[in-house]
Amino acid sequence: MTIDMSISGLKQAYANGSLTPAQLLASIREQAAALADHNIWIHLLSEAEQQPYLTVLAGKDPATTPLWGVPFAIKDNIDLAGIPTTNGCKAFAYTPSESSQVVQQLIDAGALPVGKTNLDQFATGLNGTRSPHGACHNAFDFDYISGGSSAGSAVSVAKGLASFSLGTDTAGSGRVPACFNNLVGLKPTRGLLSASGLVPACRSLDCISIFALNSDDANSVLASAEGFDPRDGYSRANPFDNQPRHYGLRSGALKIGVLPAEQLQFFGDEQYAAAYATTLEQLRGDDIELITIDYTPFNEAALLLYEGPWVTERYLAAQPLIDDNPEAIFPVVREIIAPGGKPPATALFKAQYRLEELKKACHEQLAGLDCLLTPTAGRLFTIAEMLDEPVLRNSQLGYYTNYMNLVDMTSVAVPTAFTQAGLPFGVTLVGPAFSDRALLSIANRVQQRLPLPAGSSQLPQPALNNQAVGARDCIDVLVCGAHLDGLPLNWQLRERGAVLKRHTQTAPHYLMYALAGGPPFRPGLIRDEDAGVAIEVEIWSIPSSEFGSFVAGIPAPLGIGKVQIADGSWVCGFICEPYGLAGSSDISALGGWRAYMAQR
Repeated sequence: MTIDMSISGLKQAYANGSLTPAQLLASIREQAAALADHNIWIHLLSEAEQQPYLTVLAGKDPATTPLWGVPFAIKDNIDLAGIPTTNGCKAFAYTPSESSQVVQQLIDAGALPVGKTNLDQFATGLNGTRSPHGACHNAFDFDYISGGSSAGSAVSVAKGLASFSLGTDTAGSGRVPACFNNLVGLKPTRGLLSASGLVPACRSLDCISIFALNSDDANSVLASAEGFDPRDGYSRANPFDNQPRHYGLRSGALKIGVLPAEQLQFFGDEQYAAAYATTLEQLRGDDIELITIDYTPFNEAALLLYEGPWVTERYLAAQPLIDDNPEAIFPVVREIIAPGGKPPATALFKAQYRLEELKKACHEQLAGLDCLLTPTAGRLFTIAEMLDEPVLRNSQLGYYTNYMNLVDMTSVAVPTAFTQAGLPFGVTLVGPAFSDRALLSIANRVQQRLPLPAGSSQLPQPALNNQAVGARDCIDVLVCGAHLDGLPLNWQLRERGAVLKRHTQTAPHYLMYALAGGPPFRPGLIRDEDAGVAIEVEIWSIPSSEFGSFVAGIPAPLGIGKVQIADGSWVCGFICEPYGLAGSSDISALGGWRAYMAQR
């Protein structure tokens, strides 16, 4: 019997008594042995090694333990207490006395570790072939690469050996394997997940990533894994708008950026090109507007990662072995990171200056968009093809991914199609830092629009979250008086980055008064169900970060409340306390403030 390994599926099985965590772990160990030729694991935990976790789990209440009994895999550059961390290199290995902060938080939430997974050694690669433990094979076709460096982490989930897994992502290692194995791959905002207990590839850029069967599971894991860590100099606190409660099903019209045809690269893979075209065509029918952007600054930033001085960080991570025992390092990995000790400081500063320019250009391309959408990878190579041209083809795998952490963006890889040959294809949704929940909510919409089986199983995805959520980076504000476009106080909106969204009217239930005093002259808007009329208004969209200061500057008797507009919806807008009407004049019959000012 195939087990539904989604978090909701396991919760249901545990609740109805058809499965226990111990039975599940035993089944996973049996299946893992049968898949030994895929080279998924570096250390698969034994029954004895897992028993302490089961013992602790037995004392926890499933109703209040969000990941109760959920098995997960750990990339072997992330610490699990008492189990060697090797980074894919036996000579590097050490045994930590405590787990990384992220792993410990997941265990505290009830998750059960299955084992440490195979990876491109020192997390250097996007393909999964750069390991002394052997190439990790694709979950769908044994002859194809799994993607890397988080190779085993992805294949373990796709093959049903874990419900989710931890990878890392410096250049695309949390996204490319997701694409090649029909998974959701979340590359969180840098610093959202603690890097304590993570062996860095590039410490200033690394982040722990999450592989899951669907966006709901990715959000649930993120909720338990995230958290500020004072021990990690790169840790960042999560703002309110990116908290777990803001995940759901993204509703309404979407504006999504895409690349022009001349900037797309599929490296000869016509089936991937066709899958991408089909994906876009199907998404267009879901109230999604596709807007072409310029990928040039993204690509230039991507080239800095391996062709610029950031390779020095990889050198630092492996320096003792590079200097004293270079033969212990996998040959192609050694070839890549050994030159990292040579770039002078001048090269780093020149690259940083250029990166800041590119970062601004990249973020400008995303302005006004809900996200950017690209293929996650341009081509799925066979293992033989990758071994034939290991550096060139690895570089091609990073065409759509290498820039991400350099320009401080976050992303979600989401599966969307299978090629004619039955191989997985997916796209990546990209947004600025701390847009994780917004992107996961869009990924949820994409998965519901383009449903696919879970991993390499034939099981359908469970019902996903249907709670509607909207954009949270801006807030719509209704203005009706001196803040109207071109009037004396409109600068208070424009200087905060607000943009005029539309002209409309209130519902026919409002009265407008010209308040005493001025200048500036101000109206007071009052709701009156019986005598009210429709009043001309404007809707402005103001950045959420500026909304508080805008509201704080509004003088009494005015304030911000909820105002109903002509289409029946309610938005934040100017209202007036009734006491402020003393000495005012009812101007409702004029239909709006502009008409009043024109005759004044």
